Amino acid sequence: MSELTSHIVSGYDDDLNMISSFLAEMGGIVESMVTDAMKAIKTGNHDLANSVIKRDASVNALQNKVDESAVRLVALRHPMAADLRAVIGSIKIATDLERVGDLAEGIARRVLIPHDIDQLPLSKGVPRMGKLVKTQLKDSLDGLLQLDPIKSLNVWLADEEVDEMYNSLFRELLTYMMEDPRTISSNAGLLFAAKNLERIGDHATNIAESVYFIVEGTPLTREIAISRTEGNASGESA
Repeated sequence: MSELTSHIVSGYDDDLNMISSFLAEMGGIVESMVTDAMKAIKTGNHDLANSVIKRDASVNALQNKVDESAVRLVALRHPMAADLRAVIGSIKIATDLERVGDLAEGIARRVLIPHDIDQLPLSKGVPRMGKLVKTQLKDSLDGLLQLDPIKSLNVWLADEEVDEMYNSLFRELLTYMMEDPRTISSNAGLLFAAKNLERIGDHATNIAESVYFIVEGTPLTREIAISRTEGNASGESA
């Protein structure tokens, strides 16, 4: 993972790099949890679902390490400006990653509910939404690893597409339930999974916002997003 900042005092760099390594490890675990949770709900694989559930404890432990390391760094180093943004941003990112882990665990637990999604053809919208959200999460983590504000900006802009896909999927599943009440339980399970995916997309967006703030020193707003997007488009056309 790219260093958040660079300092003359090596101990300072060691502290920041330790936090970065914890975040990178958290990111890798939650990304695999989301991927495997979607595989489990598609195949009904209980072993894979249980594997996702077990991994959540590791995510929680890493979040605690980020929080403890950040508090220690603030107490001993008294960071300011970019350093302080990096520390505060890391705490926020760890919180979002922990929530992604919880949501992936929730999807996996749905697989274990008897007859919840059993024998129901998986709506095409669910895996399509899962693929989009996994891409969004991956790009937000890449933006974190590379400290890339443009990649983070693109993740932020992609969230609207996730919301639109969820709304469309909600209407689709609701229609199925109204047409055949026997599918209510199964479709409710898919709707739960879709809602968790939508929320994972929100947390990926939050991570992108935090990365942008760490690098640029200003909150990411719609006005900034539009301005930078138009600027990039002008540069490409030129």
